[in-house]
Amino acid sequence: MNFPLSTTLTPLTAAAALGAALLIATPAEAAPVVDAAKSEVTFAIKQMGVPVEGRFKKFDAQMAFDPKKPETGKVSFSIDLGSATMGSAETDVELPKATWFNTAKFPQATFQSSAIKGLGGGKYEVTGKLNIKGASKYVVVPVTLAAAGPAATATGTFAIKRLDFKIGDGDWSDTSMVANDVTVKFKLQINGLGAL
Repeated sequence: MNFPLSTTLTPLTAAAALGAALLIATPAEAAPVVDAAKSEVTFAIKQMGVPVEGRFKKFDAQMAFDPKKPETGKVSFSIDLGSATMGSAETDVELPKATWFNTAKFPQATFQSSAIKGLGGGKYEVTGKLNIKGASKYVVVPVTLAAAGPAATATGTFAIKRLDFKIGDGDWSDTSMVANDVTVKFKLQINGLGAL
């Protein structure tokens, strides 16, 4: 039995047209990406009253964020703790050990947002859970977003207590030697964020 060609192809053509229309109507938007080569994450602490600074050389971020609808956004951040450096070979060899970051057991620190609040003027508050060495604490991270050509720059500073995460355990828990307060700073270049 022969069917007219037009009758046979019409449902297939309609399905193909519908599929194409859906693809055109809902284009996949690329998620914003942090350019790690143009970004930095640093930390500062006082050792016997003297400020000492360090940085993490390896980190990554995933985000779904619309500056115009911040409350719908999500941010996750991971830091390779083994990439920590304080600029001294003697100190750097100690950081991965169990007393400090224990990178053999806990190679990464992570942050997962639970809420993002827009404050106006490019300022936001990102609340989330910070996990270091198996310990988790909620932190509120102030973030300022500014346009930087086709990209955007996110900057912020927040404080943690190192002993909350057992960083500097044992004899090093004496805060007269190494202060408990740690200041974390970041400057991230973000590509594909969209208009601020």
